[in-house]
This record gives sequence, structure tokens and C-alpha cells, in this order.
Amino acid sequence: MNYTHLQLEKRGHVAIVRMSNPPANTWTRDSLAALETLVADLNADPDVRALVLTGDGERFFSAGADLKLFADGDLGTAADMALRFGRAFTALAHFRGVSIAAINGYAMGGGLEVALACDLRVAESQAVMALPEASVGLLPCAGGTQLLPHLVGEGWAKRMVLLGERVDAAQAERIGLVEAVVPTGQALGTALEMAGRVERQSPSSVAACKTLLQAARTAPPETNLPLERELFIQLFSTEDQREGVRAFLDKRDPVWKNR
Repeated sequence: MNYTHLQLEKRGHVAIVRMSNPPANTWTRDSLAALETLVADLNADPDVRALVLTGDGERFFSAGADLKLFADGDLGTAADMALRFGRAFTALAHFRGVSIAAINGYAMGGGLEVALACDLRVAESQAVMALPEASVGLLPCAGGTQLLPHLVGEGWAKRMVLLGERVDAAQAERIGLVEAVVPTGQALGTALEMAGRVERQSPSSVAACKTLLQAARTAPPETNLPLERELFIQLFSTEDQREGVRAFLDKRDPVWKNR
């Protein structure tokens, strides 16, 4: 299929998605709708177990929305774009496999928020990350104010959102915004290596674990512990559970079927 401003490549069980809208890989109405559709298509493909998101080109991961869209102050445009950003990035956050952002350059505004919607983030050493919306009279409306504090704490989230501070890759790793920093040109390769580790895990188990880990953002343990036990029991209705235990006892690698 054709996904506007997105390039899809599949390597084994990994889907590589490149944001491709030069020069800065900005998001548009159509590309946000395309991302939502693309994730739904990947969720329907049992062979896909991981998603790696990166930017096309050498300078930008993504600069977020094109501010020209908001130059006339139209409320209808604002409402439409906020809804589209929310739907697209929520869809990405709920991708049933593991999603990894390979940040290969500037990740600004919605460009950082799409990385926040991923499960893991790898940044190249030259990458710069920021949520500068307040400097142009806006605010992060695609999860930035909610997901950033979860990763870096309230203090650093306020420095980035309220003061407009930019962070380089090294600082991002120190504050927990990214999980790894690699030399220029190596983010995609590192993300693919991480995605390869996902293939060793049961897809059914990964999906259940991801549900629980994300639920921990918004509810206390006493709320989620019953769900944890329930999902544990539900795994016993899957072929993957039986295959995993048998493979361990047989001292061989499991063959996952994602069912």
C-alpha cells in the first residue's frame, strides 16, 4: 500500500517505517492518517513483531507539524490536527509488538512526541530533542505533556516544555529520555539489533506484558495486579505458551506462531 510520506520496508519480522517528507519530515493531515492506517495494517500481520521508526535523510528525524498550517489561527484546523495527531500517535503507542524510535537527527515538537509514543528510543550522538511549542504560542498536543514526565520526571519535563530547553543525545540518555546513544549513522542498525531480540520473545507474551507496563503509567499496582494475574492465565490458551515451555524442556529454540 501507499502510505503518504511514510516508507514501509519489512525485514523478517521487523517493519521499518521511514518518515519521508523533506526537508524536515514534517507531519501533515495525510501522513498522520497514513500512520494510523499503517499501524492497523501491521497489527493485522501476524508475522510483524517489531516496528522501527526513523527519519529519511541525515539531518532530521522529524520536525513535527509544519507551522504554516497554523499561521492563520483557524480553530477548525487546530481541532482537526490535534485530533489527527492524537489518533495517529495513540495507534502507534498501542502497536501490539515492540516499537523502537531510531532518532537520526532533530526530533522537535511532534517529531519528539512520535518518539515518545514508541516503546524504546535510540538516538544518534548529533541528535537534538525539544518540545518548543510554547515558544510559538502553542503546546504539545500529541502526548508530550503526559508521556515526557513519565520518562524524565516532572522537573526535566518542565524545563523542556515550560522553558523550551533543548537536550542533546548525551543529556537525553542521562535523564532517561532515550535508552541508548550511538554514533552518527548507527541508530537504525542498533534499533534493528534490538528488534532482533524481540524475535526471541513470545509475541503473545510481549503483547500482554506491554499492556501491563503501559497500564502502570496511569493506575496504581493494586489496580493492575489483578489484571496481571488474569493475563498470565490467558496466556495458557495460546500455542505460544505451550511451545515456549516445551522448547525450554527440550533445550531448543522456540518456534513462535503468534497465536
